[in-house]
Amino acid sequence: MTTVKSLKCRECKKEYAPTFKYICDECFGPLDVHYDFPSVNKNTFANREHTYWRYFELLPIAEKSNIVSIGAGMTPLIKAEKLGEALGLNNLYIKNDSVNPTFSFKDRPAGIAVSKAKEFGLSAVGCASTGNLAAATAAHAAKGGFPCYVFAPSDIEHAKITQALAYGANFIAVDGTYDDANRIAAQIGDSKGIGIVNINMRSYYVEGSKTLAFEVAEQLNWQVPDNLVVPVGSGAMLNAICKGFEELESLSLLGKVSNMHMIAAQPRGCAPIVDAFKKNTSDVIPVENPDTIAKSLAIGDPGDGRYVLKRLKQYNGYAEESSNREILEAILLLARTEGIFTEPAGGVAVAVLKKMVEERKIDKNDSTVCYVTGNGLKATEVLMEILSKPETMQADIAKISAMVR
Repeated sequence: MTTVKSLKCRECKKEYAPTFKYICDECFGPLDVHYDFPSVNKNTFANREHTYWRYFELLPIAEKSNIVSIGAGMTPLIKAEKLGEALGLNNLYIKNDSVNPTFSFKDRPAGIAVSKAKEFGLSAVGCASTGNLAAATAAHAAKGGFPCYVFAPSDIEHAKITQALAYGANFIAVDGTYDDANRIAAQIGDSKGIGIVNINMRSYYVEGSKTLAFEVAEQLNWQVPDNLVVPVGSGAMLNAICKGFEELESLSLLGKVSNMHMIAAQPRGCAPIVDAFKKNTSDVIPVENPDTIAKSLAIGDPGDGRYVLKRLKQYNGYAEESSNREILEAILLLARTEGIFTEPAGGVAVAVLKKMVEERKIDKNDSTVCYVTGNGLKATEVLMEILSKPETMQADIAKISAMVR
């Protein structure tokens, strides 16, 4: 059984009982889950189901009967030899979370949050979303028998809206930015007692993303990678990945993690964390009107922004941005070398990885993990603008055969 010890304020360190709570009463800082972990070893997780629930003892659900699972997690860690050759890297790995059930990494935090909502006895769940979380929350809500309310900008990709609607979500398309949708979701969630997974359930929600550290560590035979390239929107995933590696070290499942290098990747047009990093300031200035094809990273006021900056300092990391053109080129490079089709967020990570190599911030022999977090079929419109359109031909064998070389 998992034992959650407390919720602890990230700022003033005040501790609270692990209830339906997410903000410190004293300083309004975010609350993180702290555990009394049971005794585990590397064999504890062997021969278990191939989902992130294999790490049940390290997750914030008290009883397995409350788990709402759609089979997410334990996604491939691909040794990317062809992409590595193209970039000049000998030990490059792609963590391919685009193959999760709703085709993004958001199945991880959404599954934890909806399971916790069940444990708390809540009557409904929801989220503020740039698209991927909408689908993940709606799918888990459908599995768990919850009504689901999604608040999202009206201009997100159509495929993502369709996906959430197919799972039965009540989709509220907000005429505004993600930050507008987030504000509305927060107020409605608090006033109506709805478990908004990435707001009032956030303390538990972010615990799902740390399984991206658990899986990579296990898939690397319990070795610590030298570099991790992480696409960043709110910053919650990068912070959670660091927490995951630290917890494994505290359990003596890994050696020292202090030598890791964390690399935050953001799209130009919505890169407030990169801007702060390059100016060497802890003040993350919000972007009022994000302008990027990477819609899933278009979070102008990142909730965990300054904590990402702390992590980058802690782990001798970097933050870099990529342009729309660089993102599209990176999507095609990944697809044509490794057969992995990612949405623009993954393109951001690959594009920034390329820059880090070119700037000699990653050594060719380093073990480097690049996180690809969403599937390209969710965002085909922007890519079709640069791809050549197939020519329609008559069903004439001779003419078509002449074109095949």
